[in-house]
Amino acid sequence: MSHIAASAVIHPMAVVENGAQIGENVRIGPFCYVGPNVILGDGCELQSNAVVNGRTTIGKNARIFSCAVIGGEPQSIHHTGGETTLSIGDNCTMREGVTMNAGTVDGGGKTVVGSNNLFLANSHVAHDCILGDHIIMSNNVMLAGHVKIEDRVILGGGAAVHQFTRIGRQAFIGGLSAVAYDVIPYGMLNGNPGILGGLNVVGMTRAGIERATIHVVRRAFKQIFEGEGSARKNAEAIRDEYLDCPQAIEILDFIAAESDRALSSPFRGKS
Repeated sequence: MSHIAASAVIHPMAVVENGAQIGENVRIGPFCYVGPNVILGDGCELQSNAVVNGRTTIGKNARIFSCAVIGGEPQSIHHTGGETTLSIGDNCTMREGVTMNAGTVDGGGKTVVGSNNLFLANSHVAHDCILGDHIIMSNNVMLAGHVKIEDRVILGGGAAVHQFTRIGRQAFIGGLSAVAYDVIPYGMLNGNPGILGGLNVVGMTRAGIERATIHVVRRAFKQIFEGEGSARKNAEAIRDEYLDCPQAIEILDFIAAESDRALSSPFRGKS
């Protein structure tokens, strides 16, 4: 049974299926479609021809622009149906043509998108992705399935991210880059194949990280990727040296974590 708040404004040429939950001050434009298992939080806006389907929950104050399709079935040959979900946090903007798919049963059953994210035109979030907060995906960015992106990552236009890849917090991915391997927190990756070119110093500075701390993280970066051993062995060897630098430890923890992908490096693309 539907619940539609009295303050919601729904255009008479929109379709809201029975069962949908529509919050306060939601605005749904003409030719939109809202499926029967959708929950729209307070203050959401759907512009004309937007589609929200599947078992999709969207938090407060989302803006969904024309021709976006949110909550579609996963584009996976392994998907055999099932009650999988898409969950989106508060204050997210999905521009024209954005697509986000629900999860797959084999992949955990859910796609999760955090809050305060900006998805520019025609960007795509595939099944079973896990995204943090304050992420910017520029036009035509493509995420394959099972990708994990941490907070405050920026992806330039046309970047493509391989399935099961991780991108660490506050990394920067250049336009048209091919991200085939994990990218460390604060890393800056460009090219096809993507090469780790150093640290996202501009982003670190904007985040209020002191210059002295940035220099410490740079030193750790060089030891990890220019040392004689593999990046993972080098990272393990220097850990005690950086216990008083949370940013360096964040990178070392990211490298030490289990992953299905290799690690992007400044040299041959992976380590």
